[in-house]
Amino acid sequence: MRQVAVTGLGAVTALGADVAALAAGLADGRSPLGPLTRFVHGGRCQLAAEVPELAPPAAAFGALRTATIRRLSRPDRLALITIEQALREAGLKPPELAGAGLFVGATVGGMGETEEAYRRHRAGEDRRYRLSRLLGTPLSTSASAAAQAFGIYGPRATFSTACSSSALAIAEAAAAVASATVPAAIAVGTDALCRITFAGFDALQTLDPQGCRPFDRDRAGLTLGEGAAALVLEDIEHARARGARVIARVLGHATTTDAHHVTAPDPEGQAALGALRGALDAAALPPEAVDYVNAHGTGTRQNDEAEVRVLRAVFGDRLPRIPVSSTKAQLGHCLGAAGAVEAVVTVLALDGSLLPATATLREPDPAWSDLDLVPAAGRRQPLEVALTSSYGFGGHNVTLVLGRGV
Repeated sequence: MRQVAVTGLGAVTALGADVAALAAGLADGRSPLGPLTRFVHGGRCQLAAEVPELAPPAAAFGALRTATIRRLSRPDRLALITIEQALREAGLKPPELAGAGLFVGATVGGMGETEEAYRRHRAGEDRRYRLSRLLGTPLSTSASAAAQAFGIYGPRATFSTACSSSALAIAEAAAAVASATVPAAIAVGTDALCRITFAGFDALQTLDPQGCRPFDRDRAGLTLGEGAAALVLEDIEHARARGARVIARVLGHATTTDAHHVTAPDPEGQAALGALRGALDAAALPPEAVDYVNAHGTGTRQNDEAEVRVLRAVFGDRLPRIPVSSTKAQLGHCLGAAGAVEAVVTVLALDGSLLPATATLREPDPAWSDLDLVPAAGRRQPLEVALTSSYGFGGHNVTLVLGRGV
């Protein structure tokens, strides 16, 4: 099996329009959570991690026609912006992308645009439905637009496994590169806020009106966010041959399923435990090799308890000496984009020797007060190996093991 290198990153989050803004926000622990403005929601929670309005650079649309650009959904646009950033850093151009793979994780698709078309019709602003307003609805449109924009003609797939969607996209992209199916692959996660998602989470009473506080004693739920992230993965020899910088490496990954409940995690975390151990086995690394854990860390009582239980089972008495943090305190829960966003965060931690903070943590739950949860702001610390886990509704678990670049 071939070694898998990360040679390009792209990100658009509530912290800003690119990877540099994300890194700066992680370093200072700034929280961009604020009042929901994208639409009117009459529920109990009015807080979100919104991406500021962006004017995408022309390069993000590549070879797309003007008529196609007009039909793009917000997640499509976010995906294209981050792919262009990642390809630019990797130094890959359209002729070199012909045989590359494209793997996308998402959950919302163009639902926001569909909702708006329905609202306009009900309000009498549109007397008839316009089909063009609905063409960006399917989840697959982000991958289709990216393939057209950048000339990516290799294998293409879109995954929707709730909050682990784009972590799975990264795992499948890495598998395609490692097996020599493709010399390079682009893994993307993209999602935007929409009414039905916001209302659904609020109805489940899983949103914290005061903001997400992962691992805190007084945690009361998550904060929904939006954004996109992209990673360029390559065979490491392919990357070296063309002079690309190896930012990080994908050392291993594993996927499991709880089959426990539609929304609640398995309180014992057995399948999540299997994903973590499986990823370490795939990387041929012992637990002692891990220097940092980027936790799923949603801030719900059930998730945080189950996740800490899994980490204790794997790392035992060493866990208090391993930094564990959740960046959902700053970025919100980006749903289908979360896995890719947090993979980019983990790569930045490895590449910049920066531990991102659990920014809103004030008083840890007594059950894990012994842990190093990196409160307040990020701190500098050399890292060699880190892992990031994503756990989705329905029990979809993915763990990625990442290594520092060489």
